Amino acid sequence: MAVATEMGVEFEEIRYTKNPPDEAALRDLIAKLEDPVENLVRKDAQFKKLELIEDDYIGNDDKVVEVLLAHPKLLQRPVIVTADKAIIGRPLGDQRAKERLNDLFS
Repeated sequence: MAVATEMGVEFEEIRYTKNPPDEAALRDLIAKLEDPVENLVRKDAQFKKLELIEDDYIGNDDKVVEVLLAHPKLLQRPVIVTADKAIIGRPLGDQRAKERLNDLFS
């Protein structure tokens, strides 16, 4: 968000942890996503605690939707969405984030 603010890009912040997306919203997001779908799933301590397997989500929209509906906190954030594109904003350094946002908003 800091990079978008610095660039003067107007945006709406949606707190997915407080308002998790439903199946239709996830599928719409995936349809716009320019990153690999498996990157929407955080591979953090909770992922490991749930004994999930990273390879199960590679290129598998249905499995990604399934796990994010069951465990919304695993949704990687931030996700930057325009009318027809979406990118995952993490992990990126400031310079890479600026390049991707420039591409997204141009």
